[in-house]
Amino acid sequence: MTAATFRRLALSLPESLEGSHMGHPDFRVGGKIFATLAAPDPSFAMVKLTPDQQEAFVSAEPEVFLPVKGKWGLQGATNVRLRPARAGSVKTALATAWRNTAPPQLARQITVA
Repeated sequence: MTAATFRRLALSLPESLEGSHMGHPDFRVGGKIFATLAAPDPSFAMVKLTPDQQEAFVSAEPEVFLPVKGKWGLQGATNVRLRPARAGSVKTALATAWRNTAPPQLARQITVA
C-alpha cells in the first residue's frame, strides 16, 4: 500500500473530499474527517473507527492496524501501517470509517464495501 493508493481509495468513497489538518492530508465526508495520511509520519495513515471496530481490525491484522497513541486511540482512532497493508483490508477500513462519519442520510442511501 502506498500513500497514493490510500488517497485513491479514500477519494473513491461517495462525496469524499481531500483537505488538510495539522500539516497533513485528510479525507472528509460531510465536512468531518474520516481518515488522514502521514501521521505520525509518512509511513502511516489513520482511520476513525469505533473502539469495537478498532479491536476487530487490530486483532485480524496487528501488523497493519494499531491504536493511535493516547486518548484518540482509546476512542477508536486507528493507525494503518501502509507498507504491509493490502488494498482489500484498507478499503474495508476506509469504508467503515466513512460510514461512521458520513451524515446519516447519506450513509443510509449509499452502500460501501
